[in-house]
Amino acid sequence: MEIVRSQRKPADAAVAPALSLYRSAPALEVRLEDFELYAIDRLRVLQGISDGLSRGKKPEEMEKLVSELWRAQMRHQDPSEEMNKDIISHFVLRLVYCRTEDLRKWFLSMETSLFRYRFRLESPESQRLLMSEFQLPYKAISHAEFETVKDKLNQVARSTGPSSNAETLFFKVPFEEVPELVAGRRVFMLKGFAYVAMNQVVSLVATQFRSNLSKALVLTNRKWTSTIRDKEKNRLTPIVEALSTGYLGPDYSQPKEFSEIALKDIDQLASTSFPLCMRHLFDKLRETHHLKHGGRMQLGLFLKGVGLKLEDALAFWKSEFSQKVGAERFDKEYSYSIRHNYGKEGKRTDYTPYACHKIISSTPSVGDHHGCPYRHFSEENLKAALGKMGVGGRSLDDILDKVRSRHYQVACTLTFEAVHAASCDSGINHPNQFHSLVEFDEVKRSCRKRLDGHNRRRRKPRSAAAASTASACLLPLPPASGFSMYLLTSLSPPAQPNLAGIARAEKDAREQRSFSHGYEEGEAAFCRTATEQCGVVDRPGF
Repeated sequence: MEIVRSQRKPADAAVAPALSLYRSAPALEVRLEDFELYAIDRLRVLQGISDGLSRGKKPEEMEKLVSELWRAQMRHQDPSEEMNKDIISHFVLRLVYCRTEDLRKWFLSMETSLFRYRFRLESPESQRLLMSEFQLPYKAISHAEFETVKDKLNQVARSTGPSSNAETLFFKVPFEEVPELVAGRRVFMLKGFAYVAMNQVVSLVATQFRSNLSKALVLTNRKWTSTIRDKEKNRLTPIVEALSTGYLGPDYSQPKEFSEIALKDIDQLASTSFPLCMRHLFDKLRETHHLKHGGRMQLGLFLKGVGLKLEDALAFWKSEFSQKVGAERFDKEYSYSIRHNYGKEGKRTDYTPYACHKIISSTPSVGDHHGCPYRHFSEENLKAALGKMGVGGRSLDDILDKVRSRHYQVACTLTFEAVHAASCDSGINHPNQFHSLVEFDEVKRSCRKRLDGHNRRRRKPRSAAAASTASACLLPLPPASGFSMYLLTSLSPPAQPNLAGIARAEKDAREQRSFSHGYEEGEAAFCRTATEQCGVVDRPGF
């Protein structure tokens, strides 16, 4: 593959803003692998912003989140290439998200939010340069006009920040240009004009940025459908079409070491560590002894991902289906697809469990039970299903509120937090992530319970027989012995040391050290695994 050096920034670029307006695609050539990797890194940033907004994070929390996401995902090993990565990744995702109205709407919203928070991080000088690049037809008001409205401006400013002064720049703009400020009553209005302070100008430029990007996405879509898609059908098109639906989280195609499950435990696990979508499928399978193809695929691959071995999977499905279709028909019609999912038939493809995005976007028909309950259930059915999981009160109201806002994964995250009393800041993005986090939390609590019990036994008071030896006292050994230790002895007659008891105590101490060491190592391993998937806050002692 041809590798062409990317265009570098000029030497004086340090004084220019680090924020691009993405007016036109760069005249660069990029390696195909970088084409995809840059887009994935930026997509992680946009998805993180989406999760933060849907969880209702405050503006200052969002500003911190965006800064951390950008630093984690968009840095380049060569600092001079960071601007190129920023620009290339943006235009790649334009191709990805220009293709449908829903994709354009999501991308437009997330990119505008990203621009807004990055603009706030720029210096005042850089902000003025960016404003000039937009070529907005608005000028700062004169000092004389400022004096006439100063009192009104100060009244508004007191509720939003420091009072205005003669050095503060204000721009007089039509009120419809800053709907965010008008809705929040954070701007003074007079005769259809809003007086926007320099520290509020982000709303003005973000509106212009959104307008420009919206028009650009429509034009990109036309180019994509007319020429690019067919011209690049063997090279770029597969990448572009996969990026908008791909799952970017941990790989659940193979179970983790600690997550293998036995057939005898599956009912208990279903009631404690299955997300609602899988619990619903499992309950329907137990109830009707049958699932259609979509349900079998969704539940079957999930069970594979949590550690159900092929032999146990065949036994599990056969035990249910044979009650309705008979064992012989099951062997002929259904066992092949199960072995196929495990990579033992056909192309020997090792299929991966479905992620939330795929489940949410599915369209179950009459008689199907797969899909996402938060999206596909009626509100009454969802209330009933959540009630069976023990969710009620304020938690239930919060979940339903997110469902009405179409934040289905956030609703699932809130369900996890309500049922298991643990926090998941990064959100649930995969059913197997839900299960892994529950199992991690249960194992951690079990280890703590065992360790606490062991410590209680170690701290247990002396037996009644030992306590009744009222004549006992501590005597020092003779100085000639060279020891300064004390022995528990008796005045009449002296008792012999209990060697068996001492040996047991030493053995207990060794076991205590060994168990504690193993527990710490095991818990650390579980933490490393779980924190790759979600941030569990309930971690005393870490």
